[in-house]
Amino acid sequence: MVRIISFIVGLGFVGVLLLGLFGSVNSLITDPAKPTVTEEFLRPHKEVAFASDGPMGKFDRAQLQRGLQVYKEVCSACHSLGRVAFRDLTKLGYSEAQVKKFAADWGAKQQVLDPKTGDRTERDNVPADKFPTVYYPGQGVPPDLSLITKARHGGAAYIYSLLTGYSEQPAALLKHFPDAKTPDGLYYNPYFANLNIAMPAPLADGSVTYADGTKNTLDQMSKDVSAFLVWTAEPELEQRHSTGFAVLGFLLIGTLLAYGSYRTVWRNVKH
Repeated sequence: MVRIISFIVGLGFVGVLLLGLFGSVNSLITDPAKPTVTEEFLRPHKEVAFASDGPMGKFDRAQLQRGLQVYKEVCSACHSLGRVAFRDLTKLGYSEAQVKKFAADWGAKQQVLDPKTGDRTERDNVPADKFPTVYYPGQGVPPDLSLITKARHGGAAYIYSLLTGYSEQPAALLKHFPDAKTPDGLYYNPYFANLNIAMPAPLADGSVTYADGTKNTLDQMSKDVSAFLVWTAEPELEQRHSTGFAVLGFLLIGTLLAYGSYRTVWRNVKH
């Protein structure tokens, strides 16, 4: 009798397990998990072309100079270029005299530690100096932009998309995700990883008056500073491209010579 009761209890227990398993599988099939707010509204970067794209790409010096102007007048207040020296700007078409004046006139100065007193003092920048680091006491150091196009998926296209992507939250987002309202102090941008970014929109039409008279639209300024940041991340890009083609040519010629030698050495050998 005891065995029969134990068997019935065990059978019921197994039935409960099977029922729960069936219900779980059925719920996965009929009621798949809803996408998260970022999966639903995060956008891939926009398609945008730059002169430096592709294996034969070259920098547009005029665009790089405009991008430098945008960085200086807008971005440099918050972001550093710690891996770029002022003298590197000669590669953009500036003379040594222009670079020297550019460095001396730069708003932020070089911080120098007095070895005798331990006090910090300031001095003017010289061409050999790197761009000064931007630092806010109590807030740390904002992201350095020197390698930003290498550090973000999409590179320059991501930067361009981010700069042009600020907008109001779509009504559909708040309808499906009422708790996803952008918090105070943050700004909605569908190209940023979690949709809400602490940096307010840095650019708008007319933010910078270009020295060469180029129309200063949001789109143009975003492209120019994105192109400039490609250069800061890889200033030797053009040289790398030209060297790559030279290496490929050398390998091709070497392969043809090796094949010719092989045919010459083995042509009279009977197999």
